[in-house]
Amino acid sequence: MEGGIVVVGSVNVDLVVHTARLPAPGETVIGGTFHRSPGGKGANAATGAARLGARTWMVGLVGPDDLGLEARRELEAVGVDIGALGTGSGHTGVAAIVVDDRGENLIAVASGANAEVSAAHVAGALAGIEAERAVVLANLEVPDDAVMAAAEGAERRGWPLVLNPAPARPLPPGLPERSAAVVPNEVEVEALGSVDGLLGAGARAVVVTRGTGGADLHRAGRAVHHQPAFPVEVADTTGAGDAFAATLAWALLERRGLEEAVRLAAAAGALACRQVGSRAALADRAELEGFASRAV
Repeated sequence: MEGGIVVVGSVNVDLVVHTARLPAPGETVIGGTFHRSPGGKGANAATGAARLGARTWMVGLVGPDDLGLEARRELEAVGVDIGALGTGSGHTGVAAIVVDDRGENLIAVASGANAEVSAAHVAGALAGIEAERAVVLANLEVPDDAVMAAAEGAERRGWPLVLNPAPARPLPPGLPERSAAVVPNEVEVEALGSVDGLLGAGARAVVVTRGTGGADLHRAGRAVHHQPAFPVEVADTTGAGDAFAATLAWALLERRGLEEAVRLAAAAGALACRQVGSRAALADRAELEGFASRAV
């Protein structure tokens, strides 16, 4: 495949507790099990793109600690180029995740080095990537200046930007209009304002993911395209959104139409839910295309 995926975003280590149910505020739920796994919305997406066979670059920061070394090894092991994964002064990002028997989760993140990702670091990384074609995929677990630098760098290179606006917060002016697709879930889109607001601000497409309700593709002046969810036995939904965004970016790189890209992304999101851990069940290309060919 020509070109590749450039991921600008976070690198974390996930500390996951699996319990029968999620605790209410102030409540302690005991009897759970624990495991540690690689995470971070950026690194998850980079791993997903690499698993699909795309040449993939990770742009971000880890800490000068053992967790950072572990994160680098995990990414290199799946073929991600980590030449633009720098080292910050803070600790490597850590996410504390509670997952219940239905696969639903609660997540709290200590950003660490992710909060230090600068516009200069991102701009330099994108300028230095030797590729004629690429899709840039960014998320909001790094500062706004870094995300805007990703959007501006993509614009300069003539590359489409896919924005996974999570965790949701008001977007910087000029970011939606530089986005080929904004991919929030149904909660995040409300925090961002509305689909119409994003389209009115210039986003060329808004894809709202709805879990078991599938996904909706919105474009200005066109009917909403609904993609049903693919049925799968759910163990953990933690990495589903990252798998969806990575696959959407990969499909655009392959010049698939948006409807087909959303279908493949929905299939990838479903497959990612099969095991506990945000990267444990990411599909390769053959598995994804076989699964997506099933009618839903």
